[in-house]
Amino acid sequence: MNKLDEIYNETRLQKNSAAEYAKRYSSYLGELLSQLDYTAIEAFAVKLLETRKSGKKIYFIGNGGSAATATHFANDLQIGPTPHSDTSFKAVALTDNNAIITCIANDFGYDEIFRRQLSVLLEPGDIVVGISASGNSPNIINAIDYCRQKGNFVIGISGFDGGLLKQKSDLSINIVTQKGEYGPVEDLHMVLDHLVSTYLIRRIKDLS
Repeated sequence: MNKLDEIYNETRLQKNSAAEYAKRYSSYLGELLSQLDYTAIEAFAVKLLETRKSGKKIYFIGNGGSAATATHFANDLQIGPTPHSDTSFKAVALTDNNAIITCIANDFGYDEIFRRQLSVLLEPGDIVVGISASGNSPNIINAIDYCRQKGNFVIGISGFDGGLLKQKSDLSINIVTQKGEYGPVEDLHMVLDHLVSTYLIRRIKDLS
């Protein structure tokens, strides 16, 4: 039984059970937020700034909810306050071209959808951010292995025990929960996006 099962079982028979569940869920998110590795977040922000300064690209990859987070990350870093603003990053989500993804999945298998894109696009100095609640998605791990072989820097954003993504990343930010707690993990991944991107926008302006 994970924490969400526990919260549900403790609130399901109460009056206004959905409201009580929501309160407990929100409180649990607060606990997870307090346990974030803020040193790793600092290193993440610094690496993104360095990559931007060198004119290199940041590739985001993920599946399902993490694919949406990858898209959101790229949006917030590339667009910033306005398109082509002076705070923009060369950020790309490899989750966004359905034609390419379905072509690779159909012809070579779903496990290849990110690695094959990177084999065409990845250049020295580019970094890759893998987002996975379990940290064990085969297509993420295949892409990460490829990046490491090429000498590119890898950032892993994961949950649960971090899985292989945590082990294989040069920098890891892991939301430690019991397995199966996808909602809270993905919630905090989005918080990470917003706290980092809003900081970077202001930091770049401050440094200019």
